[in-house]
Amino acid sequence: MPIQFEIVAQDKVTRARAGLLHTPHGAVETPVFMPVGTGGTVKGMRQEDLETLGVQILLANTYHLYLRPGHELIRDAGGLHRFMAWPRPILTDSGGFQVMSLKPLGRVTEDGVWFRSHLDGSAHFLSPERAVEIQLALGADIIMTLDECVEYPASRETLHRAVSLTTRWAERAKRAFASGSGFGIGDLDSEPPTANPEFRAPNPALFGIVQGGTDKDLRRQSAEALLDLDFEGYALGGLSVGEPKSEMYDVAEFTAELLPRERPRYLMGVGTPEDLVECVARGIDLFDCVLPTRNARNACAFTSEGKVILKNARYARDERPLDPACTCAVCRRYSRHYLRHLFVSGEMLGAILATHHNLHFYLDTMRKIRQSLLLGEFAEFHARVRAGP
Repeated sequence: MPIQFEIVAQDKVTRARAGLLHTPHGAVETPVFMPVGTGGTVKGMRQEDLETLGVQILLANTYHLYLRPGHELIRDAGGLHRFMAWPRPILTDSGGFQVMSLKPLGRVTEDGVWFRSHLDGSAHFLSPERAVEIQLALGADIIMTLDECVEYPASRETLHRAVSLTTRWAERAKRAFASGSGFGIGDLDSEPPTANPEFRAPNPALFGIVQGGTDKDLRRQSAEALLDLDFEGYALGGLSVGEPKSEMYDVAEFTAELLPRERPRYLMGVGTPEDLVECVARGIDLFDCVLPTRNARNACAFTSEGKVILKNARYARDERPLDPACTCAVCRRYSRHYLRHLFVSGEMLGAILATHHNLHFYLDTMRKIRQSLLLGEFAEFHARVRAGP
């Protein structure tokens, strides 16, 4: 197996579990949050700062890296790990979500997705096979099948079509993955077709993506079809796209129960710190979301007292740390009124410091979740989070 997943603790009250996900670039302690490094960078953060924060695994975006600088260039540079100087695991998404979010620029067909670049308008085609090929060239530890992600709300007919198409694409992706698309997959001792003789593609894992919106019958249909294909892990797609929180939690729990206990479960694009706790309680192991970094760039910080909007006038004379309960480097040194000054003045340091804090807050939340699981105290931790600050 390209990855191995072991469960080391299981909560007795909820479906939460702690595990170890072994990958070609090291072990990841789950549950885990993956910061989003869309174009091979987490905006505003150096790789050494991410390591200091305790980031175990990053997410990078196939769509964006394919367009710029191009997967061939990254392959020839020695793969994404070497290109971006990141020694720890990387997960790449397939580009399906970007196709949905850039809908006016794309067209979905049975063969794949035709789209125009948001950069220069040039035409491109992304098939399930091509998505696998690009991700293998990037050299990620975990790669995703191409799927069709549908916005909320959507008719059952639309959701059914998306589930059927995602299943057929998953079958094609699995075949392409098995053959390696001519890129030496599973053969770490062979020379891949690259100008860099030092590059060795990792032996990655391929995850299937369960679709179906908030329709449980379609979620079951999608999950059962993917289980027949026997992926190394399974993701829940098509959530956090506008549906009510209660429905997202309900569908996440329902779908997680359909998936094998011994395989990692990844909830894509979720969410707030509260979402992480709630969805761990429902059996999810991996998360990613742009919220901590995107909100930081817009002067919004996550704290133990709730969100802090740093541009608000109320903080102009507030000498307190951003979060008095936080131990990150930002909260140990800088005040709220200084951070507000940076944002009001348009200084880039404001976004950098807020990003550092938000990532620390998310990662610390995950550390507390895991610790509570290992100590057998997750149910109590879950109740405290629900009670609020």
